[in-house]
Amino acid sequence: MIPEKTMRARFGALATLVSALALVAGATVADAQSRDKDRKRGKDKDEAAEAPAFAATPAGETVFASTYKPYPNIATAIRGATVYDGKGGAIQNGVVFMSGGKIVSVGGPDTPIPADIAVFDGAGKFVTPGIIDIHSHLGDYPSPGVEAHSDGNEATAPTTPEVWAEHSVWPQDPGFSRALANGGITSLQILPGSANLMGGRSVTLKNVPARTTQGMKFPGAPYSMKMACGENPKRVYGGRGRMPSTRMGNLAVNRETWLAAIDYANDEKAKRDLGKETLVGVLKGEILIQNHCYRADEMALVLDMAKEMGYKVAAFHHAVEAYKIGDLLRENGVCSAIWADWYGFKMESYDGILENAAFLQREGACVVIHSDDANDIQRLNQEAAKAQAAGLRLGINIPDAVAIQWITYNAAKAMGIAEMTGSLETGKMADVVLWNGDPLSVYSRPEKVWIDGALMFDALNPKTRPVSDFELGQPGEGDVK
Repeated sequence: MIPEKTMRARFGALATLVSALALVAGATVADAQSRDKDRKRGKDKDEAAEAPAFAATPAGETVFASTYKPYPNIATAIRGATVYDGKGGAIQNGVVFMSGGKIVSVGGPDTPIPADIAVFDGAGKFVTPGIIDIHSHLGDYPSPGVEAHSDGNEATAPTTPEVWAEHSVWPQDPGFSRALANGGITSLQILPGSANLMGGRSVTLKNVPARTTQGMKFPGAPYSMKMACGENPKRVYGGRGRMPSTRMGNLAVNRETWLAAIDYANDEKAKRDLGKETLVGVLKGEILIQNHCYRADEMALVLDMAKEMGYKVAAFHHAVEAYKIGDLLRENGVCSAIWADWYGFKMESYDGILENAAFLQREGACVVIHSDDANDIQRLNQEAAKAQAAGLRLGINIPDAVAIQWITYNAAKAMGIAEMTGSLETGKMADVVLWNGDPLSVYSRPEKVWIDGALMFDALNPKTRPVSDFELGQPGEGDVK
């Protein structure tokens, strides 16, 4: 039998051994965990070293976003007026009811009008959708027209798709308020100039006073890209002894630029390029093409180039020879944004005719009357009337409601905003003009203009006449002539 003293000694030694083994095991696990943490820290450091220290907002995400908010509005109805709905329809003794910034109802004299709302008597007057100018340079070539304000054309390279017109817009341009008060303009597209084959992105604005361009930016409107063919690019760059100096050079530079954009779109590792981002947006159908072009043959070439490269032209602008290819434009779903009677001021505009719009309308093609001018934008209603009258002299009878469509719905369609504005339809933006007489008469003027249901101009109340900060204290501030 083992003595008790010996047993205690043996158990003590065993316990000491077990404790030592436990400590060794614990130390081994702790060391392993420590090594894992060290390796992880090293990996994190390596990854941190590889990651960029700074990064821009990823391509495709919204930048320079619209901050537009409608001005305060109240529920309003106009009754008893002749209503042109913007899509070729006319209602005698009609009613337009708007509330919450939207069109609620449009109809005949029996259209219900809620009690206790603002009601305007439109007897003897006319109602149209807000007038839309698809081609303007207000803000980019503002008044006063001095060199310091000349920001509409980055004429330093034949293609500059990377520039955005909105980055030049000056919201204080007095032309905006003149267009509102004299022309009933509620929305307008600001385009870069036409010195370049690819002039950059346009911006669509709501015609409201704002401190920033973003505050005017039409919410949800797609971008367009301005292109130009013909004399302007070849004159500007050929005069500098560089390509393009001919019309064939114009097409060659365009095609090479599109091919480079296609390569960029297919290269996942390509370095970010702002110009090619715009071109890829066009190829994806997210950005529209507004193409300055005069001659019929050149428009046909551009349509072939568009098919070759996989994009679509929304509208040809100026297009004084569009009447020669009305069927081709109709078949390709391309609008013609034209003047009523500007022609002959350079060789490519020489074969323009007053009946251009009428012939296009007869052919079933899309007609838009545009301004391209700080004064004409105040009189698009009169320009539409002149184009209508030219057709009538040839026996082409264009209804008044269709002529109004040229400066409302058709413009909105070519700008990609027809689902939101351009016609008086339930659920659309309440962009509305009440005219004091027939809008196709030179004697008529906007009496009231609403934008998103807010009364932005009232000819009977001088306090509503908008005045930009720049005009304050200047002779004729707020003058609407």
